[in-house]
Parts: sequence; structure tokens; C-alpha cells
Amino acid sequence: MSKVILGTTMSLDGFINDRTGSVAALYPDLAALDETPLLQESIARTGAVIMGRHAYDMANGDLTGYEYQVPIFVVTHHAPPQGPKGENENLKVHFVTDGVASAVRQAQAAAGDKEVNVIGTPGMVQQLMPSGLVDELQIGIMPVLLGQGLAFFQNMGIAHIELEKIRIIETGERIDIYYRVKNKKEQQTK
Repeated sequence: MSKVILGTTMSLDGFINDRTGSVAALYPDLAALDETPLLQESIARTGAVIMGRHAYDMANGDLTGYEYQVPIFVVTHHAPPQGPKGENENLKVHFVTDGVASAVRQAQAAAGDKEVNVIGTPGMVQQLMPSGLVDELQIGIMPVLLGQGLAFFQNMGIAHIELEKIRIIETGERIDIYYRVKNKKEQQTK
């Protein structure tokens, strides 16, 4: 079964955007990030993507040129009235209205022997981690302290998750740390 990898980029103090909602300080050169071996490796290993409705809406429903040309599963309460732009034979968007567990099952089936990449937001963390649905965390850390903003790990409703560091990659100023979730089965029973 496909591994589920939850990834995000955050400030050193744990925020995924600043107090105004901007991510500019975390992605000072998005075009350069697109060309990094880190992202190219992730694209090659990924067979499906899961994202929340907020992440989908940030792109205004337009996935034209999106890096991951794979099936995308958007977790939402209601599908938008208009379909997405940018779909092609590889990138098909599926709106999942029956929860994250269903999205994970569908994405794993679509991914085959490749990985499922979850575009991380606090809402996705709050739903996936307590359910024991994440195999690995990939946390990109930028050398900036935002002081305020949207905290990635908040209100998860869990007492304890053990992680095992499995990989560190430095790309310019950015550091990506990969962790395996050690007590995944225990989280499912809490």
C-alpha cells in the first residue's frame, strides 16, 4: 500500500503563513524551488495528491501547470459549482465529501506503488494525525521567525506522537526533515 506523506513548509517558530495570511517569507523564490532536486524527486515518487479545500481555493480552482501531474483528491464538505481548470489525462481532480479516510483510500488506490503526498494545512493535520493515517511527515523549515500566523501543529486532539528522523536535506537556506510516524497504530485507537 502507498505511503502517505504529509508535507508543509513552515517558519522556524512553526507558522505556515504570517499574520496577514501571506506565505511570501516561506517561498522567497518559488521558481527556484520548482527546480530543486528535492521537488523533482517528490514529483517522481508521487502517484496522487490530497489537499484540503482551502489549498484548492488558493489556486482559484486553476491547476494549470501544477507541479504534480497526478490524480488530486480535494477533501471538502461540498464540491464547488464549477469544475477545475488544468485537468488533463494525468491530472484529474476528485472532490471527496465523505472525509479524510475516504480520501486516503482513494488516493492510495490511484497512486498504486507510488506515494500519496498530502499538501499540509492545519486542518489536514488535525484530521489525519489523530486517525493514524500518516506514515511520514516532511517538514520544510525556512530560517525566519514570523512571530504570528497560522500554526501548523495546533489543536490535533492527541497527547503523544513519536517520530523517527529518517532524512535531512539542505537546499540553500531551507532544511527539510523527514520523520516516520512510529506509533501510528496507537493513534488509531485513541
